[in-house]
Amino acid sequence: MGVVALALAGCVGRESSGKDTSGTVAATAAADERASVAPGAADSSPPTGGAARAPTPGSDAAARPTVLILGTSLTAGLGLDPEDAYPAVLQRMADSAGFAVRIVNGGLSGETSAGALRRLQWILRGGAAMVVVETGANDGLRGLDPDSTRANLTEIVRAIRGQLPTARVVLVQMEAPPNLGAEYTRRFREMYGAVARSEGVGLAPFLLENVAGVSRLNQGDGIHPTAEGAKVVARNLWPALEPHFRALAHAQGSR
Repeated sequence: MGVVALALAGCVGRESSGKDTSGTVAATAAADERASVAPGAADSSPPTGGAARAPTPGSDAAARPTVLILGTSLTAGLGLDPEDAYPAVLQRMADSAGFAVRIVNGGLSGETSAGALRRLQWILRGGAAMVVVETGANDGLRGLDPDSTRANLTEIVRAIRGQLPTARVVLVQMEAPPNLGAEYTRRFREMYGAVARSEGVGLAPFLLENVAGVSRLNQGDGIHPTAEGAKVVARNLWPALEPHFRALAHAQGSR
């Protein structure tokens, strides 16, 4: 199993719609299931993978535009304290840059793109000015048809637009295990850009760039980023997200 395959294996838990298809996945599934959802990120996060909690009226958080990150165990921060998961790192980066946004961790371990689509309506009930979508890695690890994943990604974007018409949307590039063959990995890689172009949304670079396969940046399972690895993940995403954070903060400040 190659570096990307090993990195993606840890995203997978057991979901009602499918079952694990590799030994590495089986070895990590129990830990993913126990972790389930990040207990928190920044100043607020969705409980048990559901809708984001509304901040207390009149609080600083209530005045900030919400950025919801919909994702897998990589977003949930499996094995990390909530403040060390990459959404919380992004919150600190935004705060340091003077961007008054509220980043919500909507990570759920073991989730496929179909699972993300199923819970989307619920998780969006709390509202958001921006939604970052990190999903699909578990589809790739299970060898699901990229056309099906592409259809789910498209529906996710359209559902966000339908429920939150003014929300900004950014897809996060993920990769499929190379052991599934060059044609599969090519189709999987290209579908993210294709969906981003067809739906007119942003595309962030590969989440685990410069993290996958780097032992010092991964936990003992060799799969999930350490606190230091999460910082690299946040830096990977920052160039794609920073202009949106800036615009949201500027719009809020001009009200």
